[in-house]
Amino acid sequence: MRKGSQRLATWLINNTITPALVSKKLNDVEQEKVDQLMIKMDGTENKSKFGANAFLGVSLAVCKTSAMEKGVPLYRHTADLAGNSEVILLFPGFSVINGGSHDVNKLAMQEFMILPVGTSCFREAMHIGAEVYNMQNVIKEKYRKDATNVGDEGRFTSNILENKEALGLLRTAIAKAGYTDQVVMGMDVVASEFYRACKYDLDYKSPYDSSQYITPDLYKSFIKDYPVVSIEDPFDQDNWEYWQKFIASTGIQVVDDLTVTKPKWIAKAASEKSYKFLLLKVKQIGSVTQSLQVCKLAQSNGWGVMVSHRSGETEDTFIANLVVGLCTGQIKTGAPCTSECLDKYNQILRVKEELGSKARFASRSFRSPLTK
Repeated sequence: MRKGSQRLATWLINNTITPALVSKKLNDVEQEKVDQLMIKMDGTENKSKFGANAFLGVSLAVCKTSAMEKGVPLYRHTADLAGNSEVILLFPGFSVINGGSHDVNKLAMQEFMILPVGTSCFREAMHIGAEVYNMQNVIKEKYRKDATNVGDEGRFTSNILENKEALGLLRTAIAKAGYTDQVVMGMDVVASEFYRACKYDLDYKSPYDSSQYITPDLYKSFIKDYPVVSIEDPFDQDNWEYWQKFIASTGIQVVDDLTVTKPKWIAKAASEKSYKFLLLKVKQIGSVTQSLQVCKLAQSNGWGVMVSHRSGETEDTFIANLVVGLCTGQIKTGAPCTSECLDKYNQILRVKEELGSKARFASRSFRSPLTK
């Protein structure tokens, strides 16, 4: 959060939101009432009056205080709010190679991920994922030493020229670590960034060379040639026709940002079978209550759900507790490198220790952990 936005959010909380909560005599454990009052006060569809930073600060504070008042862990409290009698541990989605707007290399696609789904518990998933992430030698063999520098969210900023090259590097790293059977791959394409004149220009970073374009067949070749089981934002969010055809013709997890902030689009997408998955970003939707609502709506339609961080994350571990309580089975919060990522992974490890033998792990059933 920029300092100006932070100051504005603080001012709104102290001078507008808090006095309203006090005047309505709402206490600090009435989550839905507090969130609904803020939404009503703002009066806009996208929280443009107050901003999501002000909303979320108050909403998270209420949720954390409520857990303390009840004397239960935060993950248990979020499970109660969601109506879940049990909690489920998850596997981590590690973003390990940078591309897109996050890097100056030629890669159009933004993130390349490793997913340690073939493990027996979260601790093992972290161990295996960290070993594969330690792929500096693989990178140095193909490029040079400075190609092992890391950028946004701990991802490697190697000078990779082509998307299949990035997938090949991951496959080599997975094989050299000895985990071919346990680790698969995912991608966050962010295709809307290079959607030009109704085409997906893979050479958008090189304006003098625009001869390569995305088609659904390109993604199908990724799935065929590499263990790719999850693709996020493969098309522009309004390209409904491509979404429908691609989801109908592949059996992998296909994720889009469109449904993350618009519950009405979940209903539309479910009825048209345009999507089958929700990417849940609490910071983007702005309140705990709405996060719970969209998650339950998606799960009631048989969708998978991935809880995700956003760029500019802090070291707060709220989403680590939320993902356990919501039983989504997976989290995306960067590489096991930077502190804002590691703090969340460490919190999930603490939850695992607290649950002991009662811990239930999603593993390969991550797309539908509640039906395991």
